[in-house]
Amino acid sequence: MFTGIVESMGSVLKIEKDGTNVNFTLSCPFNSELKIDQSLAHNGTCLTVVECSDESYVVTAIEETLQKTSLGKLQVGDKVNLERCMMLGSRLDGHMVQGHVDTTGTLVKVEEKGGSYELSFEHPYSSKNHPEWMTVKKGSITVNGISLTVVESELETNKGMFSVALIPYTWEETTMHLLNVGDKVNLEFDVIGKYIIRMMASR
Repeated sequence: MFTGIVESMGSVLKIEKDGTNVNFTLSCPFNSELKIDQSLAHNGTCLTVVECSDESYVVTAIEETLQKTSLGKLQVGDKVNLERCMMLGSRLDGHMVQGHVDTTGTLVKVEEKGGSYELSFEHPYSSKNHPEWMTVKKGSITVNGISLTVVESELETNKGMFSVALIPYTWEETTMHLLNVGDKVNLEFDVIGKYIIRMMASR
């Protein structure tokens, strides 16, 4: 379980295919604190540490993860948002994030708002097939592992659109400032909303 509050950015050092899996070697400021079997969110995707040292660590993404997320597009030198799993007894600063990416979205617009930034995204949506992929104004959404509040939300046939606002700190201290229009991002929709929609559908 995560909170969507990015702890640091990591750098991709090496990418190696292993059958249908891909092993990513990365470095980050807390390499020396990691241990094997630890869960670590990479751009919002929960991956397990399989090797670690003071200089780097390795995680493995299986084929399904590569298909459902944007991790397959990573290249050596890319930056990723990192968050270690939450600790019981600490403050929950973001919202409940599972690290299970639902789908990818596409950045369609970036607006500078006198110091803050508003980013707009499109994503697949279907009231029949994926009603849980819904956003609401002032609701929570996880974009590349970052817990954000929805500013505007629109739902159309086979397409959803939403925007989020970023303060300068979030813009600079995460990978958001590295995104370009057309880039893919990992999306995880609010788990509470998913349960509500599923309960209503079963009635």
